[in-house]
Amino acid sequence: MLNTFLIILAVLALLSIIFEEVTHLNKAKTTLFFGCISWIALFMAAGEPAHEKLVAHQLNENLLEIATLWLFLMSTMTFVAYLNAKGMIQIMVQKLFPQKVSVRMLMIQVALFALVLSAFCDNVTATLVSLGLLTTFKLDKQMRRRMAVLIIFAVNSGGVALITGDVTTLMIFLGGHVHMSELLVLFIPSAVSVILLATLFSLKAEGVVSTTPIKHTYQTVDVMIALVFFCTILMTMLLNILFGIPPVLTFLTGLSIMFLIGHTTRSDKEEIKILEYIRQVEYDTLLFFLGILLLVGMLKEIGTLDMLTEAYTMFNPNISNFVTGMGSALIDNVPLTAALLKASPVLNTPEWLGLTYSVGVGGSLLIIGSASGIVAMSKVKELTFVSYLKYVPALFLCYSVGYALTLFLAYRLYN
Repeated sequence: MLNTFLIILAVLALLSIIFEEVTHLNKAKTTLFFGCISWIALFMAAGEPAHEKLVAHQLNENLLEIATLWLFLMSTMTFVAYLNAKGMIQIMVQKLFPQKVSVRMLMIQVALFALVLSAFCDNVTATLVSLGLLTTFKLDKQMRRRMAVLIIFAVNSGGVALITGDVTTLMIFLGGHVHMSELLVLFIPSAVSVILLATLFSLKAEGVVSTTPIKHTYQTVDVMIALVFFCTILMTMLLNILFGIPPVLTFLTGLSIMFLIGHTTRSDKEEIKILEYIRQVEYDTLLFFLGILLLVGMLKEIGTLDMLTEAYTMFNPNISNFVTGMGSALIDNVPLTAALLKASPVLNTPEWLGLTYSVGVGGSLLIIGSASGIVAMSKVKELTFVSYLKYVPALFLCYSVGYALTLFLAYRLYN
């Protein structure tokens, strides 16, 4: 009876994610509610003190995983919020793109820009910045829609190669299944698949578009903080490879340096302003992850994930990973990845890399399958669920090519 009730709570949470655009109920609030209620129910049903201690131990393990993820994301998102507010990202865009360019070349440049940016920023930020770039060029409706679809695919693809770019990549990395150096290999199939999609989309693209530059003012301290962010990303990878230092520790160190710079270069009032950029972090995103991980932890506690393991292991892992990626277009890839990690499948390094690529990029197959798709749909009025469907064949082709190339490289290097 208890297990049935808890599974119903998990299903309701999943439905609240899928139908968020219909119900207008924030998925962060619904998943957090169902996640908390499920653990309360577990404690109430525990009965004897020994079982209560076991449930408490499992909850503490979950909270430790959540805290690690939370602190890492909070650190990265604070840096991005500051640089975005100061116009540093927009300045970088204007330095990279010419004022006058052919539509075909613009498409390839935008794809590569979104790909690289998403490796360092969260998907939402990378999507917003890339879409903002489109607004500076005069494009017709069809081309703007095609560009938006390309950005969604590029953003999801770029995020898989670095732990700073995609939460599912971070989750798999924190689980100890892949190393930093191994993840970097994924950038090759990601780049190839994105360039392929850009080429397919640009076949009928003609004409030249221009943009009007916008002036931004910035101070020396803004450049210093941008350099600290870049150095923090490099040191995160380097220190983890050389000494096994957890990424969250390096990023928190970088964040502390950002605050120290604010203290030494500004007045007390201005320093408080720098600290307040933490408030611009999208806590909805963090609360969503909290709710999801609580729910997945509960499902592991009641043994439901054992069924997932059985279904996953019925087939060759490479086939299962490919299908799982397509499944992430319907089910949010964060709970899907969290469930698989809790189920602890036995995979080798190439198979873990295949899973990392598939759950990161597979959500691009439907507009509701990723955060970048939802953001793009809300920002580009020409882009709807139905209009997105006509691009699915091209997206599926590029996803398949990227996945195949991932396996080819991974098996050559790590098997």
